[in-house]
Amino acid sequence: MVGKRLSHQPNLNLWPPLLYPCRSCTHTLESHVCHLASLTEEEINRLLGMVVDVENIFMSMHREEDADTKRVYYYLFKVLRKCILTLTKPTIEGPLGHPPFERPSIAKSVTNFVTHKFGHLIPREFQTLNDLAKMFLHCLNHWNFEAPSARRQVATVDEVSAYKINYTRWLVFCHVPAFCDSLPHFDTTLVFGRTLLRAVFRSVYSQLMDKCHSERDRMPPEKRILVLTHFPKFLCMLETEVFATNSPIWDPDFKPEPPSTATVPMETKSPAVGAVKFEKLIVPAAEKGGFTTVNVSPGFAGFGKKQLRDSTGLSVGEKRTAPADGPSGSRISASETKKRRTVEPVEDVPEEVVTKIVATLEGVDMIGPEAVFPENAPRDEAAKQEEKQGIIQFHVVGNSLTRPVSKQVVLWLIGLQNVFSHQLPKMPKEYITRMVFDAKHKTLALMKDNRPIGGICFRMFQTQGFSEIVFCAVTSSEQVKGYGSHLMNHLKDYHIRQNITHFLTFADEFAIGYFRKQGFSKDIKIPRSMYQGYIKDYEGATLMHCELNSRIVYTEFTAVVRKQKK
Repeated sequence: MVGKRLSHQPNLNLWPPLLYPCRSCTHTLESHVCHLASLTEEEINRLLGMVVDVENIFMSMHREEDADTKRVYYYLFKVLRKCILTLTKPTIEGPLGHPPFERPSIAKSVTNFVTHKFGHLIPREFQTLNDLAKMFLHCLNHWNFEAPSARRQVATVDEVSAYKINYTRWLVFCHVPAFCDSLPHFDTTLVFGRTLLRAVFRSVYSQLMDKCHSERDRMPPEKRILVLTHFPKFLCMLETEVFATNSPIWDPDFKPEPPSTATVPMETKSPAVGAVKFEKLIVPAAEKGGFTTVNVSPGFAGFGKKQLRDSTGLSVGEKRTAPADGPSGSRISASETKKRRTVEPVEDVPEEVVTKIVATLEGVDMIGPEAVFPENAPRDEAAKQEEKQGIIQFHVVGNSLTRPVSKQVVLWLIGLQNVFSHQLPKMPKEYITRMVFDAKHKTLALMKDNRPIGGICFRMFQTQGFSEIVFCAVTSSEQVKGYGSHLMNHLKDYHIRQNITHFLTFADEFAIGYFRKQGFSKDIKIPRSMYQGYIKDYEGATLMHCELNSRIVYTEFTAVVRKQKK
């Protein structure tokens, strides 16, 4: 068949090539297409579209190496070929079911998450979080998920089996229809729910961060801040809800809670301080020639200052009253007099009282904003305060081959391995696991709510007088709080107690800035013979060195310097 769409209904009798013999059966080509003569132009174009799709699927099947994926391609290939022969529309039947497969969908749950966590924010901030959610959903809709065979080494048999079903559904209803128009297409986030999202979230998260960092130099500055600063925190918070057992975002009947802001009836609201309030005065005809003032302050007129008086002795803010016998000869009634607003003069506080108050304040240290938010406060100041309050703790943990390791330590090591894997996506997970659980390595763990939120994995070489820092990371949702600096200061104090005064580390391009702030330099001040053959060399990373001063307590260093400045 000819692989192009017809712009009009063909006249098969006027098409000479149809008289040529078929290469397979020697019949004329006309005998193979004569049944198409009665079809409309729309039907002919639809059939030609399926022919193109069959060729695309065949090429995809030919290039595919995974056996499971290849079988799905072959199944769709046969479905489309049968539809071409029978002149029918393709339908997917069998045990896969029909979309949607779960409720609520991924899109609905992510929308619920944004509303649940950020519904209290002002519209501009809420819109930013909403844009991040749309960005994540867009990525999922165009994501190429890994085949089930890639998960057999890291997941259980049941998990692989469940993922294989969803992966097949995704191929049939989402992935292949994206380049084959003949098949009905569905967005991944609209037809799948919790099961698929839990299966792919961490892998997608890791690869997304890797992709964002690799393209950071090509991003405009405003997008770079959004993608590299806010997006990781958003995904980290979403991850908590995705894997939580009782998260409300998966409730099919989820309804956002109204903002808990107290409302005050309009009639009971008092005017704001400093607001201008105009008082309406009705002046009787008898007073038109008199002296009238209008109060435009929210409180008493003249409060805190001397009352100004006019030539008649009335305070400004008072209304002049007509004489007992007005110009018209009528007398003003007592009720009319009550209606007229008058304000009693309020005198200033005497100067001697003010002088006495000021005298009592002399020599007293006044507390201003700098007492709460010190200017140029050190990076780790907030972390030090949290440590004093018991919010965060630091523990040196490690595996052992010679003594029993408690269950708590094992759980902490697993948590640290997860932190390093998420924050260091370029590093193979197997390598991270091997280093964290290696008995020769230790990790200084930063704990919050009894779970690791950061850590520094290191190996001490006592005979050489240095330690190698292997991994250093703080989970994205807890960054920019001074934890990284305080973590490194604790590590320095720990090594000084162990009589080790040198650090070496290989830093990638994104970590060089952090290590420089912690006193590291590219200038290696120890002989190469001290570390050559001892530390691991990383391709594309920069070797950095830090020398410790044994007379300094690094966790208190910034506080001591600030006191000396005073």
